[in-house]
Amino acid sequence: MRSQGEAIILEILKGYQAFTQACGVLRAVEPLNSFLASLCKFTINIPNEGEREGSKHHFSWLILPLLSPGSKKPEPLQDQRDNIVLTPKNVQALRTLFNVAHRLHNVLGPSWVLVLETLAALDRVIHSPHASTQEVSTSVSRVTRESSGQYSDFHILSSLNSQLFESSAMMHVSAVKSLLTALRQLSSQCLSGNSQLLGQHIGTVAFSVERMASILVNNLHRVEPIWDQVVSHLLELADCANAQLRTMALDTLDQSICAVLGSDHFQGVSSSSYQLPNFEVAKECEMGLFESAVLSPLMVLYTSNKNLDVRVGSLKILLHVLERHGEKLYYSWSSILEMLRAVADSAEKDLIPLGFQSVRVIMNDGLSTIPVKCLDVCIEVTGEYGAQKTELNISLTAISLLWTATDFMAKGLVKSAAQEAELVSDVEPIKGQEKTYETYEDEAIGHPTDGNASQVPMKSAVDHKKLLFSVFSILQRLGADERPEVRNSAIRTLFQILGSHGQKISRIMWEDCLWQYVFPILERVSHLAATSSRDEWQGKELGTRGGKAVHMLIHHSRNTAQKQWDETIVLVLGGITRLLRSFFPFLQSLNNFSTGWELLLNFVKNSILNGSKEVALAAIGCLQTVVISHCPKGNLEMSYLKSMLEVYELVLQTSPSYKSNSADKVKQEILHGLGDLYVQAKSMFDPDMYLRLLAVLKLTIRSLRSSCDSEIESGNVTLVQRTVLEIIPLLRPTDLLPSMWSPLLQELLCCLIGFEASPEKVKNQMDGDQNAMESNGDTNNNTEVGPCSLHSGLDPSEDTIACGWNHPFEEKLVPIIVELYLEAPANERFSVSPRIIQGLGRCMSTRRDNPKGSLWRVAARLWKEVADVYEIFLVGSCGRALSTDAPSADALKADEQREMTLLSVLGDVLKGQIDAPAEILQRLVMTLDRCASRTGSLPLESVGLMPSHCSRFSLSCLQMIFSLCSFTSTDSWDPKRSEVSKVSIIILMRRCEIILNQFLTDENDLGEHQLPSVRTEETVFVLQELARLVIHSETAAVLQLPPYLKAALEKNEQCRRPHLLVLYPSFCELVISREARVRGLVQVLLRLIASDLRLQRLT
Repeated sequence: MRSQGEAIILEILKGYQAFTQACGVLRAVEPLNSFLASLCKFTINIPNEGEREGSKHHFSWLILPLLSPGSKKPEPLQDQRDNIVLTPKNVQALRTLFNVAHRLHNVLGPSWVLVLETLAALDRVIHSPHASTQEVSTSVSRVTRESSGQYSDFHILSSLNSQLFESSAMMHVSAVKSLLTALRQLSSQCLSGNSQLLGQHIGTVAFSVERMASILVNNLHRVEPIWDQVVSHLLELADCANAQLRTMALDTLDQSICAVLGSDHFQGVSSSSYQLPNFEVAKECEMGLFESAVLSPLMVLYTSNKNLDVRVGSLKILLHVLERHGEKLYYSWSSILEMLRAVADSAEKDLIPLGFQSVRVIMNDGLSTIPVKCLDVCIEVTGEYGAQKTELNISLTAISLLWTATDFMAKGLVKSAAQEAELVSDVEPIKGQEKTYETYEDEAIGHPTDGNASQVPMKSAVDHKKLLFSVFSILQRLGADERPEVRNSAIRTLFQILGSHGQKISRIMWEDCLWQYVFPILERVSHLAATSSRDEWQGKELGTRGGKAVHMLIHHSRNTAQKQWDETIVLVLGGITRLLRSFFPFLQSLNNFSTGWELLLNFVKNSILNGSKEVALAAIGCLQTVVISHCPKGNLEMSYLKSMLEVYELVLQTSPSYKSNSADKVKQEILHGLGDLYVQAKSMFDPDMYLRLLAVLKLTIRSLRSSCDSEIESGNVTLVQRTVLEIIPLLRPTDLLPSMWSPLLQELLCCLIGFEASPEKVKNQMDGDQNAMESNGDTNNNTEVGPCSLHSGLDPSEDTIACGWNHPFEEKLVPIIVELYLEAPANERFSVSPRIIQGLGRCMSTRRDNPKGSLWRVAARLWKEVADVYEIFLVGSCGRALSTDAPSADALKADEQREMTLLSVLGDVLKGQIDAPAEILQRLVMTLDRCASRTGSLPLESVGLMPSHCSRFSLSCLQMIFSLCSFTSTDSWDPKRSEVSKVSIIILMRRCEIILNQFLTDENDLGEHQLPSVRTEETVFVLQELARLVIHSETAAVLQLPPYLKAALEKNEQCRRPHLLVLYPSFCELVISREARVRGLVQVLLRLIASDLRLQRLT
């Protein structure tokens, strides 16, 4: 074919095609190969310089090089920098070759190698940047050629090249296998004997691999016979030394596996029904074998290949498969999971993240499609990733995946329970035999009713209980991990699962959970914490400074192994606390739960006494939560209540081993726990339990006396003492325990200064007091309770000592005692009143020893009670009708004398150094004023009927108020006296104005009639006392006078009766009174006013 004429070339090529096809039809292999070899020589021409210059006058087509679908551009050839020119003869020869290949594809057999070598060369030419046709000048840039749009023949050749392999779908299977064999042979020729592959060889291998993938994709409907041929060559390439070829092989394997799994021909087993007809069983088994064959290359690559990039690639392919087609897999899950398990065991930093990505896909999306027999393996593999120590975050994420998986298991438990209920309703129970869910499940799986069922594969029912316990076992194992983050996350997750799905767990499962996981975790963690190191850790080295290593700082609360184990114990206690809060009523009904409760209480006691502050507080919180959550609902039995009280009592009796600050915080929490225990369960307390509670409180207070020396010196109340003060009001006896008021108050009085008695003697004393009170109540209610001393029957040398208390605590305790005393029932108050007085008296006696202290002042606040007494005694009976059984004159005189004596005592108290608050002073003076108003408050027609002793007492009270306001030069004037005077003068002025105005009104109403002598005597008395009254300047300052008048009186030091100016308007009205004595006294008062104002007559 040396001629260049187009017509001649075309005729010659037709002859080539005819003879070649004839040889193929006649199965003449040697002539066929000869014609093919000759034809292939004219397909690709790499011209020399002379040919390139002499070929410009011939016609040709501009051919645009395009990449075929899915092909990769090979590296430029180092030895082929000259332009490659395709002449019209080359193009026609290539077309003829494609025609021959299409017509003889089923008979070419080994001759395919000749065709493929030419097509590989064509593929390189198409992808070459130097390829062109004969007419195109080499000086024209490639960009210009690509944009010209005149290279349609290059595109046609590329399409013909691709179509040849796409048409393999119409070939016989044997022809396809021959074609694949030829492609592998072509690729292997480039690999054999070449330690360093050139770009041309890599391009040929790439051509072969791409065409093999194309054949596979176009033959997915019959992929089984050709799969092994394709995969075996890809595995061969993946094991070669060239990294580029390894990557090419992995990418092609990824595409091939995903294409096969994504084809319509491969539907997978998961979509099939539970029972298959007999003719489908064989097909299903074949599909299972092929599924394993499709994925087995990944396992081979990971286990046998030593190149890390290949192992990484195999894991990436597996991830793609699971993400895209995981739901179609069934038979290969065992191999997949074992491969992922091997990744977790490898401890390879580059492999574990990739393997875990696949695990995460399975756990999140694939649990519902995984075969039942593989579910527990999947859980175990996830646990392996949690246990690996290469990547901490992967371990934590694996634990969270286990938590997510329990949602799937919990739904299964609910569904199983529903199925069990249906079975129980449909099947008559066998007498004497209780059918459980497991029994029905075994019957359904192991004893099919259909006679043909034994020949039919059936999906097993999922044992959700087994899976859930598998998760618990893994979490229990991870709960002892040496890494704090992992074990804490595992423990937290375990208890969160129980808390979230506890309602779905059966009674038997709960018992297994408690005794196989919860309590063993408690014991194991406690043991590991006790045996852990106390040595401080040194942080990770960050670098050096000044020749010294610089380490990362670790917080002091986490710088030892034991401290971090303590944190784990806190999490365990917190988890148990949540379980008890949610399920305690149900847990009480479980078998041997009382034994577990004792284990928990022993652990709580040990944690409080020997653990750190955090552990102790968590232990106390565990008990408090049970009390607060279940006592109000009545879900706590008495035995559990008593056991918790015993724990509090024991830990308060035993000194803790940790520092004092932590011990104080723990004692605070215990005291709060005691208060909550009583508040929430008060209806369950009987007298014995209440006395035991008081004994625990007394024990706590006693233990504080030896530990508050520094606070005594500083005069502060410790935090524990504050807590004691907070919970005492909470311990009020209920209506069911009225007899406990006296023991409570006596226990509190024992805490005041000057007394300390042993609990036994106090209890004996309380019993004696109770008996005495009952005997008094039975014999005579009017019998006076004697001042029975609390020290009677006690040895003063032993029990009456000076307490080591700081007075601020007692200052805050006294008001609480008084408040509780006032709330107590009347009988209990009468019984304990002498001791209340004694206790307050002991506090008031400190005034002499410590006058600057405030304890005696706090105790003196019983003035409120004094004011109540005076108000009730002096005013309470006013306005009541007199008894018809009038006492004798002597009795009335004696009663009047007692009233006068009491009034005199009150006056002496108010004039003395009284420490009562201002409001108490005002109440006492107001009491006197109310007694003084008896006469004026009665109507005119009945005032004359008032007994004489009543009017005398009223005037005595009025005179007492005058005396409180009076001042003489001999009087000692102090701030307390001034305060009393200021309070009294305001009340007095108001009372005087009321009396004077009432006298004027009555006198006008009666006209010429004479007023009752009681009213006249009262008015005359007031005017006389006003004339005698002299007040202090400090008292005058509170009078209601205009400011200018006050200013003038302050300058006039000789004005001793400014109070008369307040009543001046009333005096002016009384000047015209018909009563001569009144007019005379008013004149005297007016002269006194003139004298104080220095007003004199002009003549």
